[in-house]
Amino acid sequence: MSKQDLLIEIGLEELPAQYVTPSMNQLEDKITKWLEEKKLSHGEVKAFSTPRRLAVQIKDVADKQPDIEEEAKGPAKKIAKDGEGNWSKASIGFTKGQGASVEDIYFKEINGVEYAHVQKHIKGQETKTLLIEMKQLIIGLTFPKNMRWGSNDLRYIRPIKWIVALFGNDVIPFEIAGIETGSYTYGHRFLGNKVEVASPSLYEAALLEQFVLADPVKRKQAITSQLSEIEAEQKWIIPIDEDLLEEVNNLVEYPTALFGKFESEYLTLPDEVLVTSMKEHQRYFPVRNQEGELQPFFVTVRNGDHNHLENVARGNEKVLRARLSDANFFYKEDKKLKIEDAVQKLDKIVFHEELGTLGEKVKRVVKLSETLADQLQINSEVKEDITRTASICKFDLVTHMVYEFPELQGKIGEKYARISGEKETVAAAINEHYMPRHADDAVPSSDIGAIVALADKLDTITGFFAIGKIPTGSQDPYALRRQASGIVQILRSKNYKLELPQLFSSALELFGDKVSADTKKEMIAFFKLRLKYLLAEDSIRHDLIDAVLESSYLEVTSLTERARLLKHASDQQEFKETIEALARVMNIAKKGSAQEINELLFESEYEKKLYEVYNISSGKIAGYKEAGQEEEIFKVLANLKPVINDYFDHTMVMAEDAKIKENRLAQMVAISELIESFAKMNVILVK
Repeated sequence: MSKQDLLIEIGLEELPAQYVTPSMNQLEDKITKWLEEKKLSHGEVKAFSTPRRLAVQIKDVADKQPDIEEEAKGPAKKIAKDGEGNWSKASIGFTKGQGASVEDIYFKEINGVEYAHVQKHIKGQETKTLLIEMKQLIIGLTFPKNMRWGSNDLRYIRPIKWIVALFGNDVIPFEIAGIETGSYTYGHRFLGNKVEVASPSLYEAALLEQFVLADPVKRKQAITSQLSEIEAEQKWIIPIDEDLLEEVNNLVEYPTALFGKFESEYLTLPDEVLVTSMKEHQRYFPVRNQEGELQPFFVTVRNGDHNHLENVARGNEKVLRARLSDANFFYKEDKKLKIEDAVQKLDKIVFHEELGTLGEKVKRVVKLSETLADQLQINSEVKEDITRTASICKFDLVTHMVYEFPELQGKIGEKYARISGEKETVAAAINEHYMPRHADDAVPSSDIGAIVALADKLDTITGFFAIGKIPTGSQDPYALRRQASGIVQILRSKNYKLELPQLFSSALELFGDKVSADTKKEMIAFFKLRLKYLLAEDSIRHDLIDAVLESSYLEVTSLTERARLLKHASDQQEFKETIEALARVMNIAKKGSAQEINELLFESEYEKKLYEVYNISSGKIAGYKEAGQEEEIFKVLANLKPVINDYFDHTMVMAEDAKIKENRLAQMVAISELIESFAKMNVILVK
């Protein structure tokens, strides 16, 4: 079987940098899976991307699918033949559908019944006739944001400008949004030209001649290599921020690094302001000396060659100088503002039309922070700092600096609080209360920052749930999922023993009549989904996750530990029997109700023994729960197994005497509640 290379390239108007790599990976994944589904053998798969193209090159794709011989099963023999031994319509229809005839039928016995079978020959199709399906793969790519252009109905991330689709030397013919496939691609927008790709294997080289470094890995290596050269020549340290490097890499097709400078007077600005101005706004790399101090220089990456770099540097210097000049003015003006005056201004800024002003939000955060501090038994000195932090945590939102650089909220608050003479612990906590800002961010290191962060995030979630603004599907305009994940991360990291229902009740009290009867239930369900996602990341089975999430004790650190314990125990030989015994109690308890257990109605030593062990176990579990010893709790529950089994071997719960039956069911309910405080064992799958 002969083989040929395959190339698919989608030429587009410039893509947003953050979408380039995910889109490239998606295209590679779709084409690779398609080849597997079509049973087409192939060699190396290589993906390419620049701001103006997404491409996949696949080596040695088979010219045709392999022929397949497979056995097809038909009707049972008694249906395949009539009473006189003639072939029935069912058997004729079966063979016709398989491209065979009744003469090809043979019978095979399956579970004691004979069934008609035929050998089915499926001839493999030629690859070139299948590749027309590339059109649907391209159209089927999904993006966070789409657009339409011209009179086209297609919604896509950016307008398609050209499509290269080659199998060997042949063009795969199809058309998308008026663009027909061909063998021509386009080089760098200013330095390159239109160029024909003679064959897929020459794709990368053809583009390089037109000033396009199509391989994102090689392009990134070129950038880091050039940064290292500048670093060595100038004896600087250029810290590499991986997110910034990824973004810059997806902004250029032919990278050339260069550096510029700015006035030393701007070094009096906080480092955060300088770095943000360079990284977030201009995509520049800051420069430090060997001692780690910022220097009045920056490094940028041009999308082009080395010609006229001096002009490029001057242009970038001019843009950065204007930004730093504004920042310097804002900084000087902000230092004139008193924190208390800034806090008062929050009363005039609307947080949400149904939830009041930022000033009202801050007052709720203060109350909730104090409540959480009391529940966690925080000492009075730290509690004072918590109250102070909560009362001024949003003051920097009215500053010129945060208005111009929203990314600096909290960070600027910390700087200005320190300048204003606030305690170091309070200043640091103002910044910490925004943490974690994203999934990979750290949680607050101090209790002050952690508690105010919990209160702030919880207030936001509770407020929006109270007014019915609950995330649905992919829609989450207020980032409530991120806030919830942040709360879970803080609770887990700080080992705060706060039950979710208690936590939500404390927050809901602050919203009065906005809260409906279902708000708390909706919040619990919402947080369970966040926990389910986080526990699944720890490779814990879904049924074990469901078991702890459906338990009656919803405290995050405990839930996490219980899930891990069940995961470990599930590998043990005795796990199946233990779960079956505990689940049996929980299943039969559904038929009863909680009521006082009457020992006088016990008829056997097995009932008495179970009740005695239950009482002892309850006391032990209460103590272990207080100490957070989840492993000991599971051991206590596991030790119930032989007593439970003896009980069921000698006791009929559903006795004829109604009083005895109700009493036995009440005992099952009590034991079930004890088990359920750890996990809902009857949802665990055991084999």
